[in-house]
Amino acid sequence: MKFKTTGLIIKEQNIGEQDKLVTVLTSSNGVIRAFVNGAKNIKNQKCAATQLLCYSHITLNKMRDSYIISDAKSEEMFIRLRNDIENMCLAQYFCELANHLCPREANAEEYMSLILNSLYLLSNKKREPLLIKACLEMRLMSLAGYMPDLTMCKECGRYENDIMNFLPKTGSFICSDCESSVNEEIKIPLNKGTATALRHTIYSDYNRLFSFTLPVEDLKQLNTASELYIKYILEKDFHTLQFYKNICK
Repeated sequence: MKFKTTGLIIKEQNIGEQDKLVTVLTSSNGVIRAFVNGAKNIKNQKCAATQLLCYSHITLNKMRDSYIISDAKSEEMFIRLRNDIENMCLAQYFCELANHLCPREANAEEYMSLILNSLYLLSNKKREPLLIKACLEMRLMSLAGYMPDLTMCKECGRYENDIMNFLPKTGSFICSDCESSVNEEIKIPLNKGTATALRHTIYSDYNRLFSFTLPVEDLKQLNTASELYIKYILEKDFHTLQFYKNICK
C-alpha cells in the first residue's frame, strides 16, 4: 500500500553505509518506523528531508509490518534550532517525549500540531524555553490520557489559596491548610500565579496555550512540577532531558 502524508522525523538510526531507519511522527498514522534507502547520499533528496527534526511531505510504502519512505520533500528543517545547542537538546527531548506518548497507527494531528508549534516557538525564540517545555509536557500528557485533576484542593475543595501544593504522584492539588492530612512525601508548593499557570497548561484553549508569562523562578517551579509528574506517572526517566539539564548548568 502506497500513501502520502506529512511527518516529523523524531529519531534516526544508521543502517549499513547508505541507508537508515527513522522514527516519524505522521499526521495520519501517528508514530511509525520507516526505512530510507540511500538516505546518506547527499545527492539524494531524501538525505535532507529525513534528518532528525525535519518536517517533510513523505510518500510511504507499507509492506506487511514495515514502512519504506520512497520519496520525501522537506517543508521545515528548523535550521535555527541547530545553531543553538541548548534549544537543540531541548528539541530532542520533545522528540523523545513524542516517541513515547504519541499514538501508533492512529490519527495524530493534535499531537503533530502541538509538537510543531513548540518547535517553532523554540526555534524562533518567541517564548521562554522553560515556558514552552512545561506547556508541551503537560498538554502532551493530557492528550495521551494522563490529564491531572487540578480543579481544586483534593481535601477541602478550595479552588485557590496563597500556596497550592502539587502532588505529582497523583496529579492533584492540596492547599496549604490541608497538606498535613496527606502522606505523600513529594509536594511542590506553587504560588497563585504558578498554580494558575499549571492549570492553564492543561485546561486552556489550544490557541492560547503559550500565552502567559511567569518570573524565572516561578517558571523553574512550574517545570519541577511538570517533570516530576511525568516521571511518576510514566515511571520513566528521559535521557535527553537529563542531557539538556546538564548542558544548561
